[in-house]
Amino acid sequence: MVRYFRRATLAGLESAGTFERARKSRWRQERLLIVCYHGISTEDEHEWRPRLYMRPECLAQRFELLCGRGYSVLPLVEALERLYRGDLPPGSVALTFDDGGYDFYKSAYPLLRHYRLPATVYQTTYYADHQVPVFNLICSYMLWQRRGSVLQPDSRIPVRQVMDLRTEEGRQSVVSELMMLAGKENLSGRDKHEIAGRLAEFLEIDWQGLLRKRILHIMSPREIAEVSAHEVSVQLHTHRHRTPLNEELFRNEICENRRRIQEITGSVPAHFCYPLGNYEGQFLPWLRQEGVFSAVTCDPALAASTSHPLLLPRLVSTAAQSLPEFEAWLSGVGHIFSRRTKRRRISQEALDYQGGQLGFRGAQ
Repeated sequence: MVRYFRRATLAGLESAGTFERARKSRWRQERLLIVCYHGISTEDEHEWRPRLYMRPECLAQRFELLCGRGYSVLPLVEALERLYRGDLPPGSVALTFDDGGYDFYKSAYPLLRHYRLPATVYQTTYYADHQVPVFNLICSYMLWQRRGSVLQPDSRIPVRQVMDLRTEEGRQSVVSELMMLAGKENLSGRDKHEIAGRLAEFLEIDWQGLLRKRILHIMSPREIAEVSAHEVSVQLHTHRHRTPLNEELFRNEICENRRRIQEITGSVPAHFCYPLGNYEGQFLPWLRQEGVFSAVTCDPALAASTSHPLLLPRLVSTAAQSLPEFEAWLSGVGHIFSRRTKRRRISQEALDYQGGQLGFRGAQ
C-alpha cells in the first residue's frame, strides 16, 4: 500500500512537471547520482534474487531513459573530480556495477557499448583467478531450483538437518550450515567446489551444464582486461569480498585486490566499494593509508560537494524499482522524498580523525 501511494505521488509530480524543473535546477547540478547495479541476469537469476538481479531488458530501459532525457553520464573518477571542483554538468550520473561477475560481461557490458556509456566495475579478484562459481551463491541458487521440496539428510552432502526448500528461510538454513562447516574446517576453495558438485548430484541438477553456462562466476582475467580497455574503469572491492575488522587483514584485502587488478589491467585502482554496503568508522583511516581516494556505500542519496569522499552515497537500482521511480532519482526528486537510512553510523570522532573536510584527488 505504501509503495502504491509513493508511485501515485511520483506520477502526479511527474505530470506536473516537477521532475523536469528539478532536473534543470541549480540544486541538482551541484549533485551527482551514483547508481549501483549488482547483477544482470544471464538466465533466471532475477527470479532467484529479484533484489539483486534484473533482466537485461530492464537495464536497457534505464539506459534508454538516461540517453533520451539528456542526462550527463560521466566516468566515476571524472564525475567525482568535477563534483568537488564544483563544475558538474546538468543531470550528472555515474554508473557502477558491484562484484565484476560474468553476468556483467555477458549481459551489461554489451549494453554499455551499444549506448556508449562509461561505467565502473568494483571487482573482486579471488574467484577471477579460480574459475568456479561462488560457493555460497551457487548452493543457494541450486536449492532454489528445487524449491517446493522437503529432502532428508543424505550421506553425499554434509547437511544434518531436514532440508525444507519450500521457503527462503529453509533454503538459507541449509546454506548457513554449509558455510559454517566450511569455516569450521577451514575448507579450501577446491573442497567447497567439490561439496557444491555433490550437492548438485543430490539435487539432480546438471552440474556440468551450470559450469558451462558460468552461472555465478566472476569475470576471468581476460574478460576484465577486455572491459577495462573499453570505457569500463575497474576498481577495488576487496580480494575475497570481505572487510575484516582487523587492520592488517583489512589492508591485505585491499593490497591483494589492487595488485591483481593492476596486473590484469595495467592501471592502479584507487576507488573502493564496501562489500554489501557495510562500513565501520575504523575503515576510513585504513583506506586513506592504502591511498584510496573515494569509497561508495549503499546509502541512498545524491552526493554533494560536502559528502565525505570515503562515505559516498549510491542509489541501488533494482528490478522492483519502476521507471518513474528511477527517473525521480535521476531528477533529484527521489532524493528529496526518500527515507534515507545508513548501513553503519560513523561517529563524529571517526570523521574528525580523518580531518572532517577531506579533499578529493583524482587518480593519476
